[in-house]
Amino acid sequence: MLSWKEKVAARLSRILADSSSSPTTPSGDYSPIAVEDEAISAQDYSFQAKRSFSSNFLSSLNSISGDADASEPKSPAHIHSEGSSPQKSLPKKWGANSLAWKNMPSNLGEENGTRSECIKIPESSKEDMDQFPNRPIDRYSMFVEASTQHDPNEYLSYLTEKSTFMSADLFQFFGSCLPNIVKGCQWILLYSTWKHGISLQTLLRKSADLPGPCLLIVGDMQGAIFGGLLNSPLKPTSIRKYQGTGETFVFSTIYGEPRFFRATGANRFYYLCLNDQLAFGGGRNYALSLEEDLLRGTSGPCETFGNSCLAHTSEFELKNVELWGFAHSSRLLT
Repeated sequence: MLSWKEKVAARLSRILADSSSSPTTPSGDYSPIAVEDEAISAQDYSFQAKRSFSSNFLSSLNSISGDADASEPKSPAHIHSEGSSPQKSLPKKWGANSLAWKNMPSNLGEENGTRSECIKIPESSKEDMDQFPNRPIDRYSMFVEASTQHDPNEYLSYLTEKSTFMSADLFQFFGSCLPNIVKGCQWILLYSTWKHGISLQTLLRKSADLPGPCLLIVGDMQGAIFGGLLNSPLKPTSIRKYQGTGETFVFSTIYGEPRFFRATGANRFYYLCLNDQLAFGGGRNYALSLEEDLLRGTSGPCETFGNSCLAHTSEFELKNVELWGFAHSSRLLT
């Protein structure tokens, strides 16, 4: 036996079928809307009104009974609100044939589904954009080009006397590893074997002409340049007692470019100054050791600085020995 809901739905369907065959004029509350002199036909309007009424009526029956089948398709009343007005035809000016879609951008808004606004670039702006190169800007090359514009002999203004070892590249290298306290200072030649003779005692005595750090630069007969930083004027001791601080380092150019080695912290054997020997580092080998006559020296791997041999060979003949001190320009004027 059919349920009362099914009977009501069947009777309502017959009423709607009979009404569709004989169209009636709409009531005064629902007047057709004229859009650009084109009114909605009474038949279309009556059909939409009755469809909305039947949908709302069926929705009310489902809510009262409470046992609606979940498998049945939902009515349009679930989508539109109960008091929604009938759908209206679009104005003629929004017809698909009147829109120039070829001029619209292809991308659509993801959130609201509307087309984004198309912005045309003026021809004058395009001409200005064409002036820029297509290749990416290499800022590193610009920096190198700007730095190479300086006078390569500018470093000579920092040296009070000519050096047999110094070059623009080596001077720039020292600028990166020397302590900040001596950066920008004038380089004072305290000792040179070509100028002051071959004597370790003379080197020790001349190191006291200026306070503060001093830089020892030596070279072998094969062209290697190496040495180390001393933290203060040399003071020879009668016993083997190491001096210096963690700022002490050794360097060499046998690697194709200058390279320096700072203290590793393995020990505190920074440098040793005796009346007959000057040496850097300690452990199994000295990083650099000069004999009393300043004609020969030795070098090897050292735990203090973690370096390898600084010269071409572990035993070498010295080409020249230089000791440089540092002073501010104001002090030189006095």
